[in-house]
Amino acid sequence: MSAIQRIALVFTIIGAINWGLIGFFQFDLVAAIFGHASALTRIIYGIVGIAGLINLGLLFKPNPELERSEARTTR
Repeated sequence: MSAIQRIALVFTIIGAINWGLIGFFQFDLVAAIFGHASALTRIIYGIVGIAGLINLGLLFKPNPELERSEARTTR
């Protein structure tokens, strides 16, 4: 995993935690820290969205460990 993917994964996790807080407690942590509808809040939401798109590629990345186990079971 590249450094950019790791950073994107951290932002994706932050976004997931924020969405969990919104869903369960109606509390927007990012807006509480940086202000509602501020430019910085919008930038952070944008970064989290881009990070999610970057991590979308991880869904289609082959898993070498899985491929090795499948190769052993088919032989």
